[in-house]
Amino acid sequence: MRGARSGSLPLPADKGIPRTQRGAWQTIRSLAPYLLEWKWRIAAALACLVLAKVANVGVPLLLKEIVDGLSAERALLAVPLALLVAYGALRLSTTLFTELREFLFAKVTQRAVRAIALRVFRHLHALSLRFHLARQTGGLTRDVERGQRGISTLISFALFSILPTLVEVSLVSAVLIARYDWTFIAITAGALALYIMFTIAITEWRTHFRRQANELDSKANTRAIDSLINYETVKYFGNEEWEARRYDESMQRWEKAAVTSQTSLSLLNVGQSAIIAIAVTLIMWRATAGVVGGTMTIGDLVLVNAFMIQLYIPLNFLGVLYREIRQALADMERLFALIDEHAEVRDRPGAPPLEVRRGEVRFEDVTFGYEPDRTILSGVSFAIPPGGTVAVVGPSGSGKSTLARLLFRFYDVGRGRITIDGQDIRAVRQASVRAAIGIVPQDTVLFNDSIEYNIAYGRPGATQDEIVAAARLAQIHDFVSGLPQGYATPVGERGLKLSGGEKQRVAIARAILKRPAILVFDEATSALDSRNEKAIQAELAAIAVDRTTLTIAHRLSTIVDADEILVLDGGRIVERGRHAELLAADGAYARMWRLQQDEARVEAERRDLEPIAGAQDAPDRDEPPPVAAAALPSGL
Repeated sequence: MRGARSGSLPLPADKGIPRTQRGAWQTIRSLAPYLLEWKWRIAAALACLVLAKVANVGVPLLLKEIVDGLSAERALLAVPLALLVAYGALRLSTTLFTELREFLFAKVTQRAVRAIALRVFRHLHALSLRFHLARQTGGLTRDVERGQRGISTLISFALFSILPTLVEVSLVSAVLIARYDWTFIAITAGALALYIMFTIAITEWRTHFRRQANELDSKANTRAIDSLINYETVKYFGNEEWEARRYDESMQRWEKAAVTSQTSLSLLNVGQSAIIAIAVTLIMWRATAGVVGGTMTIGDLVLVNAFMIQLYIPLNFLGVLYREIRQALADMERLFALIDEHAEVRDRPGAPPLEVRRGEVRFEDVTFGYEPDRTILSGVSFAIPPGGTVAVVGPSGSGKSTLARLLFRFYDVGRGRITIDGQDIRAVRQASVRAAIGIVPQDTVLFNDSIEYNIAYGRPGATQDEIVAAARLAQIHDFVSGLPQGYATPVGERGLKLSGGEKQRVAIARAILKRPAILVFDEATSALDSRNEKAIQAELAAIAVDRTTLTIAHRLSTIVDADEILVLDGGRIVERGRHAELLAADGAYARMWRLQQDEARVEAERRDLEPIAGAQDAPDRDEPPPVAAAALPSGL
């Protein structure tokens, strides 16, 4: 039955990954500034490159003189010793200048990769929340990884292989023109032209298959990572085979593109080898005819043969290099396209930092929608006085959490404005706005690091005593101290080794450590049981003293002491006032209050009816997920 059920699920259509429109030259222009920063080092490396090739071309010339010195008319001892010494010196010089070139250029390549990677990383953090909600993590990381590898490939092959080959071809051509008749250079030039045209034509055709394989590889990687991140959900519904089929569907498409790419590669290799073989055969035929006719010596034959061998090896590899460069450019297109991605929320030129004096927050006629045709907030206006607390309640989808996102300036309002101490947050630096605000989110996601690291993230550089003090205020210190590794205990991917309540208390400690002037509690105690919720509520009230606080709540019992309560419905404020006033008005808030009180009574009666033994065995906090049980003590 499992197989039948899984088999009946329709496979989702593959929407693919949007293609970039960047050209090769645009990509190279984007890379150039990172290289020109080291122009003197590049110039020295190029000088070493030319010297290496001059030495390499000089080797066959000396070899010709040595061979001619061994002719019947001259004895072996007549060969000048200087020629043998020079021959060995040129051989050594070729290697010496090549390695010196690599040494000089190594820092240029690695620094360029580092600088671009850092810029992409910073730019990704600068992009709006809208971009990150739509992105696919697996494909994004694969694009960045391939792009960085492509930079190294492009620099290494273009400057260390293509350019040296062109220099060597130029030097050999000059020798052939100066020393021999026109047929030698004609054959060489014709073969080169035909080889290059054939290679470019076939490689351009093959590039499409490389791009397609990249896109499908990113898609497969995205599906794999998304499935592994949601491991528990896959297990809950028993859809391991379904996920495997979805992954294999992507891999099948990648396999088809990869096979086509390899087949076209074989065609390219055969054509290149045929061109080179014909050219070398013709050159040797002309040289042999010259020796027979007495116009060339044995040394000339050796020289021409050595030149052809020197050209054959790099020229045969030139096709591979060109393919790799084209593929590297294709890989780099996506990386630089990420840098070109428009940051929706930007600081104005010369924007000053936010000056927090009293901490007053105002929403003035704020209208906002995530999409142009879908309005989330309509004409919302309210003020949170310095040190005051305003709570926002309402049904799901009413726009409560959107208020926090707008306050953090993850998005800019469509109409109206938000001010802090009279300063429009769009007119000041984003970083200064976010530095003034601390948040305890409803869905707490932690870094895959230690508990100490996640608490200290609120203020990097905080002392151990400050971290412990924040943990005590968040009612988590005793729990952490009881763990074998204490504050060094790893929390796992997204904090999955901790229960929901424990993650939320870490988030509270993190917000406390930040010492913000403004606090946002977005369902801050939603993952806590009733006993711990009451303890945390008291601590939250204590840390909120003298701080401007925006509380987004579902449980109305947690906000009865708020200075003002706003009831949102359909993106509009339908009621506002203190707890008692709203109950007396007998409106939407009063109905929600009665409903939650009835639910609380039913829950209390249910607990009273449970066996005493069962009540004693019941946990007093959220149980950790199954993955945590094996990694942390049973007390978690």
